[in-house]
Amino acid sequence: MMDLQLLPKKLLLKGGTIYDPLKDTMEKKDLLIVNGKIASMKKGENYDDAKTIDCAGKIITHGFCDLHVHFREPGREDKETLATGSLAALAGGFTRVCVMPNTNPPLDTPESIRFILEKAKDVPVHIHPIGAITRQQGGTDITEMGLMRDEGAVAFSDDGLPVQDGSVMRRALEYGSMFDLPIINHAEDICIREDGVMNEGFMSTKLGLSGNPNLAESSMVYRDLALGEMTGGRLHVPHVSTTESAEHIKEMKKTNKKVTAEVAPHHLYFNDEVIASFNTNLKVAPPIRSEEDRTALVQAVIEGVFDCIATDHAPHTIEEKEASFDLASFGMIGLESCFGVVNKVLVHQNKLPLSRLIQMLTVNPRRIMGFKFDLFQEGVSAELTVIDPKSEWVFSKNDIYSRSKNSPYLEEKLQGRPVLTIAKNKIAFIV
Repeated sequence: MMDLQLLPKKLLLKGGTIYDPLKDTMEKKDLLIVNGKIASMKKGENYDDAKTIDCAGKIITHGFCDLHVHFREPGREDKETLATGSLAALAGGFTRVCVMPNTNPPLDTPESIRFILEKAKDVPVHIHPIGAITRQQGGTDITEMGLMRDEGAVAFSDDGLPVQDGSVMRRALEYGSMFDLPIINHAEDICIREDGVMNEGFMSTKLGLSGNPNLAESSMVYRDLALGEMTGGRLHVPHVSTTESAEHIKEMKKTNKKVTAEVAPHHLYFNDEVIASFNTNLKVAPPIRSEEDRTALVQAVIEGVFDCIATDHAPHTIEEKEASFDLASFGMIGLESCFGVVNKVLVHQNKLPLSRLIQMLTVNPRRIMGFKFDLFQEGVSAELTVIDPKSEWVFSKNDIYSRSKNSPYLEEKLQGRPVLTIAKNKIAFIV
């Protein structure tokens, strides 16, 4: 269970290994926090008036940052709220998240951006709103990006709905470049996707479910990359799921340094054979792909094609998921399980250095969004995660703090987990 408390006036994290993902240094030091700010990092520190936490065998690093979550507020607070989503984030080691705009109504005006930031003031993690690219996410009329940026929008996306019209996507990239903010398109050609509910291939044929082919994603990724190069805009490609998309991004990055991309834990962990269980918590968009795609995505991580891990945390009610597979809603939650999943797949199974994984969860996503990323400077507000990288645990409903429970990782054996998260003058003891 998680215990959330106010940060004591003086807190000493003692005996741990401090990993600075910005400087890529790993050192055994004690870390002192005074009045919520980093005070010092030295060996052998002792303070009689400080609360001391033994971090032996643990790694102390920057708080995780997720660029892609759905907290459903306003409009679907029965699924998630900013408050419940924040608890899920803390449990996963996340101190900062970006919320997608496909709420009800969508975040498509300056007023809606202001609403999120006002509501987020009292929650225990930092929340940043992403504004919609088009009004009502209708795909045609560009929103007031400049005014939304002024209110605090950190990027623009119609996530959940692809920007089908290439001319609209072009204008979005052009306008986004005026503010140096990323444009994030849910890359999926709906005409190619049609009514696909899972990956198109042998398993969709075997199970009698309509398929969504790789080309539905990769063709639009290619289009968006070309438009990004043409306009000079900043394109961030979300939840990449296919071999071809990863290859397109890899090639474009050779000449265009403004392109960034993310991969989700579930696309690295599962392949489409698991759909044989008809577990609707495995129904996501884009879908879980073939084993060939999964291994290609893992290799792309190792090669540095992807800049960051993003969960695409998407809560749904029991009623929306307890339906036949073709009728159930798309999406799964993923904040609480994230580190245990990606650490198991990338570090333990595929020998990615743990330091690289931590960079993909901390400094890299902060760079993409322009957030402060030197978090170990003296005087900086403490925003930290303490990890037990060797912990072996079974994910259960007791580990879920989201208002929704639609996780495909229930009863899965995971490796490594956050045990302590510090943000906004709060400290969360996770286990």
